[in-house]
Amino acid sequence: MGDFILQGQRLAPGERGRVDMPVTLLSNHMPVHLSVQVQRGRRPGPVLFLSGAVHGDEIIGVEIIRRIWQLPLLRGLRGTLLCIPIVNVHGFIAHTRYLPDRRDLNRSFPGSATGSLAARLAHLFLEEVVGRSDYGIDMHSATLHRCNLPQIRIAPGDERLRRLAVAFQAPIIIEAPVRAGSLREAARERAVPVLLYEAGAGLRLDESSVQGGIRGVVAVMRTLGMLPVQRERSGLRREPVMASKTQWIRAPMSGLWQACRRIGETVESQDLLGVISDPIGDSASEVRATQAGLLIGCAELPVVNQGDALFHVALSPRMAELSTDPLFDEDEIV
Repeated sequence: MGDFILQGQRLAPGERGRVDMPVTLLSNHMPVHLSVQVQRGRRPGPVLFLSGAVHGDEIIGVEIIRRIWQLPLLRGLRGTLLCIPIVNVHGFIAHTRYLPDRRDLNRSFPGSATGSLAARLAHLFLEEVVGRSDYGIDMHSATLHRCNLPQIRIAPGDERLRRLAVAFQAPIIIEAPVRAGSLREAARERAVPVLLYEAGAGLRLDESSVQGGIRGVVAVMRTLGMLPVQRERSGLRREPVMASKTQWIRAPMSGLWQACRRIGETVESQDLLGVISDPIGDSASEVRATQAGLLIGCAELPVVNQGDALFHVALSPRMAELSTDPLFDEDEIV
């Protein structure tokens, strides 16, 4: 097992360091870097990347990766771990999903070395990080004013991803086609399996989602042989539920939304989800589930317009087996 070379910087087996890859200059001449923390194991194994804040306002991955980097168990690592807590530096600083030109980085892959800022950043990340990796875990949260139940998203029909998704132990695994221009699509073209972890809300941290992400990443690393396998305590491991279809429940009218259910709960067809009231009149409309399912996402703003997404529901034939444990309180644009 030789040195790992990133942007001309060599890291020997057992070495730990950071590589700051130049991206651009801000308009005030301040440099912007894509910072990659590299932990080399002393023994051979896979190369795994962890990425956060591809959308700059989705900060859950930043905290998960920060804590993973501090774990003492990394001293027993096999292979190489690449930690990129903040991919979209511009968006992270500005508290926004996008790049300064309003482009979505996760629709800009594979990018171009001479294209827009988003294209250049996508190209750099794909060539220098994804192209040097065997596996990846990309971490997201819901968009602003929404919240997601911790979940894993994988491409349909990929058995390698399914095995890792089951090991992650999120409450639910959703098989969803990859979106054009996304990191997952570009990684698939390079034969690099990438899990997508979704949890929590934009510009917010919640401890259960962070803890679930840390546990999941460590479990995947154990499955890949990068960390020692840990004996499971009887009864603690459960099979995640698979879903290949989801639906949004939308507002039938504008007004004030008052939900009576929360994410992580299962619902049956015609269960009451909440009520929308006209703020200056007497009219009100009940919102009910149209099918049985698990609530995996919800709107957080009480002021809604007709057609707004209120609840995201995962549909699965195994709904009766789902847990509503509050500990488990998409890259998603409706």
